[in-house]
Amino acid sequence: MARQKVEKTEETKKVKSSKKSLYDTVSVKDLGLEGTQPVISEVSFSSGIRALMQNWRQGTVGCKDRSEVAFSNKKPWKQKGTGRARAGSARSPLWRKGGVVFGPQPRIKTLHVSKKLKRNVLGALAFNFIENGRVACLDWSLEGDKPRTAAAYQILHTANLTNNKLTVFIPMDDMLTYASFINIPNVRLLFYDQANAYDLAHSDCLVVFKKDLNQFKEMVGRWI
Repeated sequence: MARQKVEKTEETKKVKSSKKSLYDTVSVKDLGLEGTQPVISEVSFSSGIRALMQNWRQGTVGCKDRSEVAFSNKKPWKQKGTGRARAGSARSPLWRKGGVVFGPQPRIKTLHVSKKLKRNVLGALAFNFIENGRVACLDWSLEGDKPRTAAAYQILHTANLTNNKLTVFIPMDDMLTYASFINIPNVRLLFYDQANAYDLAHSDCLVVFKKDLNQFKEMVGRWI
């Protein structure tokens, strides 16, 4: 029994060592951000998220009122003597295919927040991820000229990241990596110029690749 336990512990150590070689966390010292933690209030954070969600709304829903439907405004029948209810127009909201009363109309509503607030929110979120060791740096690159979702899932499984909500940063021109990770359910892909507070706040871990680490440093350096 003792020998079996020793063998098991040696196996687990080998597995852990293999995972460490594939999964390195980006520290604050790696980015040179010691002592520069941004501080934001709850109001600032909620304002930044609310502005993003509001500005992402398309506002394209709409319906026609009685002045816009394709019917004549002529009185369907005379007022009296027919035995039917009084009717003034086929455009009436009471009629089938008539106009809609107080229906939704296409509109655009925008909320504006300062650039400083956006930068502080992103910087606080990024610093929190880095300080808590939730930025995974994977030494991985796709072999060949075709996307492979199986290989992308395997690297996440080996690094024990398949049970977390991940935001994976990739360069805009790396379409093979994009196509490999796009169908994995717990992965949200972002280009380095698409980072936003909403996606960061809804992630458990950030994932960057070792070959793109300089781009991640530049992105975070603009916030902090």
